[in-house]
This record gives sequence, C-alpha cells and structure tokens, in this order.
Amino acid sequence: MEQNAMRGLPAVHRLLSEPAIVAYEDSLGREAVKALAREALERGRAALSAGHAFDAERRLLADLEAAATAQLQPVINATGILVHTNLGRAPLARAALDAAERIGAGYSNLEYDLHDGRRGSRYERVSARLARLFGAEDALVVNNCAAAMLLLLDTFARGRECIVARSELVEIGGGFRIPDVLERSGARLVEIGTTNKARVADVERALSPQTALILRTHRSNFSLEGFVEELDARELAAFARRSGVMLVEDLGSGALLDMTAFSLPRERTVREALEEGVAVVAVSGDKLFGGPQCGMLLGSTLALGRMRGNPLLRALRVDKTTLAMLDATARLHESDATRLEIPLYAMLAASVDDLQRRGEAAIARAGHGRLVAARAAVGGGALPGATLASAAIAIDTPDADGVARRLRNARTPVIARIEEALVLLDLRSVPPAADAALADAIAAAL
Repeated sequence: MEQNAMRGLPAVHRLLSEPAIVAYEDSLGREAVKALAREALERGRAALSAGHAFDAERRLLADLEAAATAQLQPVINATGILVHTNLGRAPLARAALDAAERIGAGYSNLEYDLHDGRRGSRYERVSARLARLFGAEDALVVNNCAAAMLLLLDTFARGRECIVARSELVEIGGGFRIPDVLERSGARLVEIGTTNKARVADVERALSPQTALILRTHRSNFSLEGFVEELDARELAAFARRSGVMLVEDLGSGALLDMTAFSLPRERTVREALEEGVAVVAVSGDKLFGGPQCGMLLGSTLALGRMRGNPLLRALRVDKTTLAMLDATARLHESDATRLEIPLYAMLAASVDDLQRRGEAAIARAGHGRLVAARAAVGGGALPGATLASAAIAIDTPDADGVARRLRNARTPVIARIEEALVLLDLRSVPPAADAALADAIAAAL
C-alpha cells in the first residue's frame, strides 16, 4: 500500500517542467528551484509513510513563493514615510548609482596617488568635499552612525567617563541603546539631570578627573514636550572649552540645510553644531543626506586625526562603491538645483497639486479608489513628530488586511498603510516612475 502511494509522487523532472514552477527560475535560478523540488519530495515521502495525504506540486509552489518573497527585491513605498528604515531608508540618486557602477566595475585609484605613484588614502577625496559642505575642518567616513559613535568613544573615552543627560539615553532601531554602545566601547556612563530637565550646572557637578567626553545625542524617534529644560548648546560648549573636556554630538539625521524650506520644522544643522563649539559631530549618510548607508564624523583635524590612528577604523571602513556614491551625493548637495536630483529632496519638494494629479491618473488606470488628503513623514528618526501635507489613494474595503496583503504580493510589492479601516497609498513616498505599477497592483488586489 505504501509503495503504491509513493508511486503517486511525481519525478523531479516532471515537477521542473510545470509552467507555474518554471516561472520561478528567473527570480530564484534553476538550481534553487531544483533543490526546493527535491526537498518537497522528501517531505512528501515522509508524509505518505505516515499515512498523510500530500500534494507535491502545491507544496513546492508554496515553498517557491516563500523563497521568492524572502529575496531582497524592489518595493513601492506607499506608506508616506520617506526615509523608511525597514524599506532601505533614502533611495539613491541616479548620479550615485552611476558612480557606484563606474567605480565598482573595475579598478580605481581608491588608495593610490596618481601624481606620486604611491599608496594614498581612501578617505582623502570624499573627506575634503564633506568638510567643505558641512563647514568642518575635517571629515571621516565609517559604515554607519553607530560605528561612528563606537569609533569616537573607543578613541577618546575607553576606560574613562562620558557624561550624558538622562533625557538623551535613547534606544534606536533594532533595540540598540546608547548605554549599550557606551559599555561596548569601554566608556563609563555618567548620567546627569532628570528625564525632563538637564542643565549645564548638572554637567559641572558630574565633572571629575576621569571625565573624557560630554556627549549629546539626537532623540531620533520621539520628542519631549511640556515641563522640560534642555542643555543650552552654546552654554554647554563654552563650559566644555573652559573645562578642557571634549564635547561631541550624535546628530543622527544629519541635516545639512534649513528644513523649513520644505514646510518642515527647523532641525539643527551640522554646521550650526560645529559653530557652537562641538568638537566632533556624527551623522548618518542615508537619512536627510539622501546618500548610501554610512556614518560621517565631522569636526576638528586634531580629533579626527586621532580617530584615523585607531586600529578599529579598519574594521569599520567603507568600500569603494560606498565612497563613490557618497561623493556623488555630496556633489549634488553643492547647489540647490542639483540637490533636487536626490530622490528624498524631490519627494520633499513635490507640490500637493502634483501629487493629486498623479493620484487621479492612477485611480483612473486602476478603476478603484478615491483621492484623500494625507500627512506624510520624513521618518528614519529625522524630525520626530513632524509631518507634511500629502495626497493618498484611499481604498474602502471590508477586508483592509487582505487588500494590504495582496498589494504586498504584487509583481512589484506595494507597501501601504491602514488607517480607520481604509487602505491608504500615500503618493509622496512613491516615485512618479512607479505610478503605473502602483495602479496595476491596486487593480489586481481588488
């Protein structure tokens, strides 16, 4: 009886000839499809031996679909969160992608001085451009902002004390906490103030011969309001200078310019922090800068020179394509006109009228939905709580979760948000080139 049941299992070659299964070879590769087919048949033999029914083709198709959706792939971000950490943060500019291809496709003068014919520095070119752009003496790049803070703390505060206001002991994405980063670096945390109030006098009381740094951190995803008092930046910088203690700051989002130009609240810029007297500022490259993932350290030549001499830098260094993309993005920031070639700034600058026109065209193509006013957010820990006017396609449905799931399973997955039983597709975070695919996904989901 068991042998008869086993004969019902198809051979591998027959499974691999089914059109629905062959269709996955483009995305997964034939060898991966073949391996999953063999695994499905092994499970089938075990199920049949135990007296259970088993449909090998259905099982294999489910496994193939799971494998396909688990792959890194493009999605349409219709959440209205422009710097969406789970969706890869800031999209890269065409100039950055071209630079990565040009440098990554062959050899380059990454660490070679063409003039002298000797070994050079991988950081020299982009460091000079970033320093000019942010108004710093010097700049250094590592693989993310947490790495930048780790390098800074390891260089200056290992085995010594670092003063931080309690209100700035934040937890960032993935459960990483500032106290944990401090501990890992070998620095000893000294907390000052209370959750809602911190004064320079608190810093002064905490100062000791073991104090190496005063650290300020950016509240990346929350804000304090009400009965609060924060450390005055200029007063703190003046105190740090008098005391001979280095003041450093994790500014996180890395604002390069006044964001009120995009109808957003004012965010303290890197240039302002440096002018106030902060010795070193650490920022992310893939948030408000709109570039690749990296951590940028900006500040005095003396401080950054010491960090360059830390052996830890080699473990945290960035590769040639990241440097190429970062340099290309920095070039775009050098004028207001070219800055709009950075996708994040194109999205920020889009008018609500333009978003509405695009929404109406997408609704006409999809044959479903209605246009509603919406509020988009910068995201990525930048400008917490701030939103800007947007337009969204709303889908009224009794099965909002089901529609959202079908949108995620579209040929190009669409990530929407659900508010009050409405499926909302916010157009501010959707590039115009994706409008047709968005409309087709809506039509297919309904």
